[in-house]
Amino acid sequence: MSSGRFENRSVYLTGAASGIGQATAVRLAAEGAHVFAVDVNEAGVRETVAMIRDAGGVADGGSCDVSQMESVRASVSCAVQTFGGLDILVNAAGVGRMGRFEELDEAEWRRIMGVNLNGPFHTTSAAIEHLLKRPKANIVNVASIAGLRGQAYNSGYCASKAGMLNFTRAIALEFASRGLRANCVCPGGVITPLLQHFVPPEGFEQQILSYYFPPVPGQMGEPVDIANAIAFLASDEARMINGAALVADFGVVA
Repeated sequence: MSSGRFENRSVYLTGAASGIGQATAVRLAAEGAHVFAVDVNEAGVRETVAMIRDAGGVADGGSCDVSQMESVRASVSCAVQTFGGLDILVNAAGVGRMGRFEELDEAEWRRIMGVNLNGPFHTTSAAIEHLLKRPKANIVNVASIAGLRGQAYNSGYCASKAGMLNFTRAIALEFASRGLRANCVCPGGVITPLLQHFVPPEGFEQQILSYYFPPVPGQMGEPVDIANAIAFLASDEARMINGAALVADFGVVA
């Protein structure tokens, strides 16, 4: 595996067992990053780590529930011990589903917030002291175009991703003078395991279908497309970009 923009830089990456998280772990490792991959799906993490090592990269990781602070603190501590520090934090873990608001109970609301919003708070809280020790350290959070505007049948997910966006902006401003950047990538539809949970319910109003899909019918992103965007934001090439929301959606929001 060849070196590149992230040679000898350490990355802590959540949601690494599949989809965008897995693609990002592989992408960053391909450019020399030492990747500590975590997910609640431990078998998926082992698969991701094996993929990177088989390609000649450096990776380790394990199980972590980002909704639980103690789990995150232990995991980040292990990452720092493994690689000697931390340069980049990528929050790619996410959950959600499309459904009517009347069917959204408190347990589901808490689950969505626990992963999508509390998760980045937990990881940032645990990682910040380590990131601040490294020059050019940064955070990239995977938000969504659902955080930029309302979407019918998606209230919990929209709220969590909007919260993530402004949390990221606040962190970006607070730590800019100390050399830390924080940005979001906001994907549209991407073919991942999570996508199956966003199938429109029966009776979905046809007049708002166009609100979800790109101008060119059938256009869907691949995990590697978002991984490429994350790699750019995490790299020194994006040194002027801070507190931004990079939209990758084939023009849906436009």
